Amino acid sequence: MHKYNVGSRGFLALLVSTALLPACAGPAPKTDTGPEKASGGVEARAPARTVEPEKPAGGIGRDDIPLRDDAPLRYVVKKGDTLWDIAEHFLRDPWYWPELWYANPDIENPHLIYPGDVLELVWTEDGRPQLRRVERLSPKVRELPLDAAVPTIPIEAIRQFLQGPRLVTEEELAEAPYVVQFLDEHLIGGSGNRLYVRRAEPSDGRRLSMVRPGDTYVDPETGEFLGYEAIPIGRLEIQEFGDISTGRITRSYREALVGDRLLPLDETVLTTDFQPHAPDEDIEGVIISVYDGVGEIGQYQIVTLNRGARQGLAPGHVLDVDKRGRKTRDPVTGERLTLPPVEAGTLLVFKTEERVSFGLIMHATRAINIGDIVRPPE
Repeated sequence: MHKYNVGSRGFLALLVSTALLPACAGPAPKTDTGPEKASGGVEARAPARTVEPEKPAGGIGRDDIPLRDDAPLRYVVKKGDTLWDIAEHFLRDPWYWPELWYANPDIENPHLIYPGDVLELVWTEDGRPQLRRVERLSPKVRELPLDAAVPTIPIEAIRQFLQGPRLVTEEELAEAPYVVQFLDEHLIGGSGNRLYVRRAEPSDGRRLSMVRPGDTYVDPETGEFLGYEAIPIGRLEIQEFGDISTGRITRSYREALVGDRLLPLDETVLTTDFQPHAPDEDIEGVIISVYDGVGEIGQYQIVTLNRGARQGLAPGHVLDVDKRGRKTRDPVTGERLTLPPVEAGTLLVFKTEERVSFGLIMHATRAINIGDIVRPPE
């Protein structure tokens, strides 16, 4: 069995979300020693179980639920927590959080827990572990906006993606409007500068995204061309349409250059209200790029995969990351060998396109690199 060490935030919420993971062993045996106080939002650790309870008849054994041996009996949700973070206090594999959360009648929507909520780990009569929201620290009823609820993953980690590269086809780039020249004859432009544009059509709208062709995405396993990276430069507004249109840069991320392309704004609304789960299909792929082009990839960095919706990937899918085995030479026979891959972390897919997907590294046990393998957790 392959064990993955997912250590991100928010899974407790997931855990909490799940309120009930089918299968844990019977109720925890009582001990004379009271729980000890812990730091942070953890109020007490579960007492050690001195007797291994029998699996409930017809149920799933608790070994099937990766509950931590030192899981706390209570946890107070803190500002800045995510569901993955919270789940990590209770589970060895945080993405199992729905198993402990969703069957909980105390929680109408497992994704709507807030700072100050108190979560309690209990066992049902049939021996199943469950997270319950038992009280709030404040004695008054509080009405909070939905966006104040604890998210599954850090929102800031994927918000940067909105200003990150897009995947475009060769045809899209070839037919896109482009910058001809700046009105003041500058070589580069920024926010507030006016410019000339060709191929701008009213049907595309007045507000457009400025991009620059970047790297080529190619499937390293099949050689299939997947698309071009379109690096965001800024935004502009067309002021007057014509054979040569005029426009003004309204937002600048990088210096604009003559030849930069214009694309319709990407109005995709990214959600953080995921239900992490393994793919139904045995989907394996590789990491083909990383946002911002760092050499070694770590927690909360965004990666692009060579698998997308056509292979069955969808937002919320959890994948293990294996570091590709190094090549070496047998010291005795001299034979060239490829060492087995080793586990390196876990990622959560948050956006899919037809041929590629984008994932957030939730946990990394060692440096991850482009070319490393992704696969469903076992």
